[in-house]
Amino acid sequence: MTRQEALDAFYSTLEDLTIRLNGCRYLKDCTGKSGWPQRGIYFFFEDGEFRADGATPRVVRVGTHAVSLKSKTTLWDRLRTHRGHSDGRGNHRGSIFRKRVGESILRTGSFPQHLNDTWGRGSSALKSVREAEKVLELEVSRYIGRMPLLWIDVDDAPSKDSFRAYLERNSIALLSNFRKSVIDPPSRNWLGSKATEETIRESGLWNTNHVDGVYEPDFLDLLRRYISSA
Repeated sequence: MTRQEALDAFYSTLEDLTIRLNGCRYLKDCTGKSGWPQRGIYFFFEDGEFRADGATPRVVRVGTHAVSLKSKTTLWDRLRTHRGHSDGRGNHRGSIFRKRVGESILRTGSFPQHLNDTWGRGSSALKSVREAEKVLELEVSRYIGRMPLLWIDVDDAPSKDSFRAYLERNSIALLSNFRKSVIDPPSRNWLGSKATEETIRESGLWNTNHVDGVYEPDFLDLLRRYISSA
């Protein structure tokens, strides 16, 4: 099976998932009471981003959680960190996704450039710094909040060898164009094209891990099995 054929099979499986879930959700509309599985894997899409056919929405980020032993993080815990608070604020120091989106927004030149001096610096920050960053945190929340989202219930034990980690790793490796022949490239206006990380710009994904990996074609069978039970 060629990579093109594997990608076609992957997206066909996600079409089935979309039907089973009655469509995508938007993170801005979600709460902890939206009916999430305890553990799972998620797929983000983005307005204006399509496959080469111009019609099929293109996955722009794949993620999971609780891949460390004894981790108690739930799927909603992870998604809530990406979404930010209900008032639009957020903490990009707790979400690498938020951090990367914020960096890219800064590189558009539409926000004060002095924010480059603090954005993403350290695991915590003074209140005065967080207040100064608020305007960008709000924009990141707005941007991520309007991304369509699909998810799969994969409730196995936390581990780097979990099925969730396996599916995430292989999905990213398949979708990524990093140092590979380009299939389903991002649009010319994709915000990720301004990312500081080469892995994001070249892969076409808001991911940095696993983008240079090699996928195992058999992972598609496991993906289908989980989706068929959704």
